[in-house]
Amino acid sequence: MSSWMNNMHRPAGNHSSSRTIVLGIDTGGTFTDLVYIAPNGNAMRWKLLSTPSDPSLAILQGLKELLGDFDSADLEIVHGTTVGTNSFLERKGAKTCLITTRGFEDVIFIGRQNRPSLYDLMVERPEPVVSRENILGVSERTTFDGSVTETPGNEELQNVIKFCKQQGAESVALCFLHSYANPENEHIVGKALQETGLAVSLSSDILPEFREYERVSTTLLNAYLGPVVGRYCRRLQDALPGAKVFIQQSNGGCRPAADIGRFAVTTLLSGPAAGVAASLRLGRSMGIPRIITLDMGGTSTDVSLCDGKLTYTREYQIEGFPIGLPMIDIHTVGAGGGSIAWIDRGGLLKVGPESAGADPGPVCYGKGKRLTVTDANLFLGRLREDYFLGGRMKLHREQVDLHMRKLAQKLGTTPEEAALGIIRLVNVNMIQAIRAVSLERGMDPRDYALVSFGGAAGLHCLELARELGIKTVIIPAMAGVFSACGMAGSDMIFEGSSGVFLDTSQDITGRLKIAFRKLEHRLKDHARLTDSRQDDFQVERSLDARYKGQSFEIMTPFDGQWQARFHKEHERLYGYRMPSGTPIEITVVRARLKLLRKHTSLIFPKDKNINPETERCRKRYISTEVDILFENGYRRIPVVHRSDMPEAKAIKGPLLIADDFTTLLVLNGWSVTCRSDHIVATGL
Repeated sequence: MSSWMNNMHRPAGNHSSSRTIVLGIDTGGTFTDLVYIAPNGNAMRWKLLSTPSDPSLAILQGLKELLGDFDSADLEIVHGTTVGTNSFLERKGAKTCLITTRGFEDVIFIGRQNRPSLYDLMVERPEPVVSRENILGVSERTTFDGSVTETPGNEELQNVIKFCKQQGAESVALCFLHSYANPENEHIVGKALQETGLAVSLSSDILPEFREYERVSTTLLNAYLGPVVGRYCRRLQDALPGAKVFIQQSNGGCRPAADIGRFAVTTLLSGPAAGVAASLRLGRSMGIPRIITLDMGGTSTDVSLCDGKLTYTREYQIEGFPIGLPMIDIHTVGAGGGSIAWIDRGGLLKVGPESAGADPGPVCYGKGKRLTVTDANLFLGRLREDYFLGGRMKLHREQVDLHMRKLAQKLGTTPEEAALGIIRLVNVNMIQAIRAVSLERGMDPRDYALVSFGGAAGLHCLELARELGIKTVIIPAMAGVFSACGMAGSDMIFEGSSGVFLDTSQDITGRLKIAFRKLEHRLKDHARLTDSRQDDFQVERSLDARYKGQSFEIMTPFDGQWQARFHKEHERLYGYRMPSGTPIEITVVRARLKLLRKHTSLIFPKDKNINPETERCRKRYISTEVDILFENGYRRIPVVHRSDMPEAKAIKGPLLIADDFTTLLVLNGWSVTCRSDHIVATGL
C-alpha cells in the first residue's frame, strides 16, 4: 500500500476515540460522495444522487445507507459543500449592506476596469451582489501607516444601524480605507452592528491587505454567503447531534463548521481542492510529484497543475468578482457527465456549460429530456446500462436511442456520429482547460503525469492524455469518490495575513517577528474552537515581496534564505533578477497553522460494498465482451471488474474496467497495471 494512504488521519487532541468513524463527504451538483474510514482502517465508499433543494438530505440518506444504524456522536465528518458557490451563482445569498469610507462607495462597481472582451461593446457585467442603494459611506479615516485621523462618533453609529435596518439587511460587509493597517474604526462600527444581531464581516478579519477593490470584493462575498452557509452547517449539525463536523476549504485544509459562517468565502472551491491535495499525496508516494489533476464529475471538470507542490493563486475570480485569499489554483470548465448537448443558432453542435444536474439528470436516468455526455457514452457502449452505481441504478438505453436519433436528424448526420461528436467536443473543452494550466504558463504537459478521478473521468482521461502527449495516467482506487477520500484525510488549516510595508534597505528583522507573532496569535484564537493543544500545530510562514518600485508581489516562504528564494523565483517567472542589494519591499506577511494528525493506515477490502443484487449484476455483465464504437468503427473488447484484476500485472488495451462508481476505458496502445490503491495506465 502506498505511503500516502498511511498518512490518512484523524485529528489529535480530543477529536479521536477508539470508536471514531471518519467520513469525507463531497456534495456535488449531481452526486453526493461519501468515504467512510472505520477505526480499524477499513475504507468504504458510497455515492448517491444529490438533493439540490437541501444538500443535507442526501448526506443523511447516504449515511443511513452506508452505516445503517449509527451513533452520530461517533462521527467525525469533513464536508466539502457547494452551498456557498451555488448561492452566489444563483444570487440567493443574504440581503447584504456594504458600509465603507465615505467617498469610496463605488469601488465595488468601478473595479479594475479590466475587460474580458476588449472590443465587445455589448458585454454584460455580472449581476452585482449588492445594489448601490444598499451601500453607505461613513465619515472615518485611517491613513496608510495606521494613524486614525477621524473616528465615527455615536451619531454616525446610529445612522449606520438605522440604515441597515431600513434596508432589511441580514448581513453587513464592513470595509474601511486602510483598515489593514489599523482595524480600530472597523471594530467600533462592527461591534455596534453585532449588538443589533446582524452578521458582520470585517475586512480586517477577512483580508487585511492593501488593494481596496479586492478587499471590498472578498469581504462583500463573505458577508453575502455567510448566513446561508452558516444556516446550512447548523442544520447539518442539528441533524447529527454530537458529531464533529468540519468544512473543507479552498486552500486544501478544513476548519470547524462552528465558525465557517464567519469565513464562508473560503469554501468556494472546497470539493475540488480536496481532490487536488489527495492527488499530490498519491503522486508523491509513487515518486511522481509532477502531476496534472483531472476531476470530471457530473457538472464540471476541474484541473490543476502541481509541480511537486500545490499551486496557489490569489487571483481567483468568480463571475468577475475577485477573491483575494490564497486558494489552490484550479481551472474549472462546464464539462461533466451531465453537460447538455445542444444546437446553436448556426446549426452547430455544442456541449455545456449547462448541466442536467441530479434533477432531471441525463436522459438515461429516466427523467431528463436533453442529451448529455453520459448519454453519449452509454449510446457508444462505454457505460454498462445495468451496472451503474454498482447495479443500484438502471440506465434507460431505449430513451437515449430515441433522443439521439432526433438530435442526428437535426444535425443531418447519423446517431453514431452525433454521439461521437458530443464526446469530441467535451474532450476539446477539457484539453483546453489542461493547456490553460500548463502550456499557457510555460509548462509542457508531457513532463507530467495525469491523475484522473471523478465519476466520469475514466471514460475520457486516456483520450485526453493521448491528445496531449502525456504517457502516464494514474487512476486512484477510489476514483469515483476521490475528493471525498481527500476530505477524510484533510489537514485542519487556519491561515491569515497582515498588511505591512517594510523594505530591506533598513533592519526589519524585529518588525517582521512582531508582525508574525501578532498574526499567529490571532489565528490561534480561531483555532481554539478545535479543542486542541496549541503545540499540536505546525506553523508555516510566508510573505509577499517585490523589488521596490514594482506593482505586484511574489509569495515567498519565509526563512533565513527568503531573499535568495525571492530572487530565484523572480528570475524563473520573469527571466531576470535585480543585482544583490536591491531593496526588496514586503507588503504582506502570511501564516498558516496546520494541525498535526494521528495516522492510520487505510485498508480497501474487496467487494465490501457489494450486496446480493450488485453481485448478481456483476456476474451477469462483467467478465464479458461488449461492442464499443470508436472513431474507426465498432470493436468488441473485454469487460472486467477492477477487483478481479491481477495485482501488479500489466494488461494491454483495449479494455473496459468497471468499478462501482466509475468506468475506465483503456485504449488500444495503452497498458494498465493494478495496485491496491491505484491503477497506472501507460502509453506504449
